[in-house]
Amino acid sequence: QVQLVESGGGLVQAGGSLKLSCAASGRTFRTYTMGWFRQAPGKDRELVAAINWSGTLIYYANSVKGRFTISTDNAKNMVYLQMNSLKPEDTAVYYCAASGRWGTEVWKYDSWGQGTQVTVSS
Repeated sequence: QVQLVESGGGLVQAGGSLKLSCAASGRTFRTYTMGWFRQAPGKDRELVAAINWSGTLIYYANSVKGRFTISTDNAKNMVYLQMNSLKPEDTAVYYCAASGRWGTEVWKYDSWGQGTQVTVSS
């Protein structure tokens, strides 16, 4: 099993920035892809960004392209999501997740963090 712990959420004004961190522990050697998902009230959970540990595959949702950057620190088993030019519609609970394969579908991710709230005020 893989344990994931997110941090870095908070309240920020529109146009501001936040950096989310995800610490992975346990059987991380069995993971291939790390993803950041978000879920707003009344909406489905959606993939925001994903990256494989080697950094050779990266995915961004169209809604965050050019504003968000996903990265990893393999030595520390950390995954980051730098969020710039934040908009009120980015408000959601953000989850870190791990998968043993590459993919953008929610069902491919079998380890999840507890989530961290990001609130963007207008």
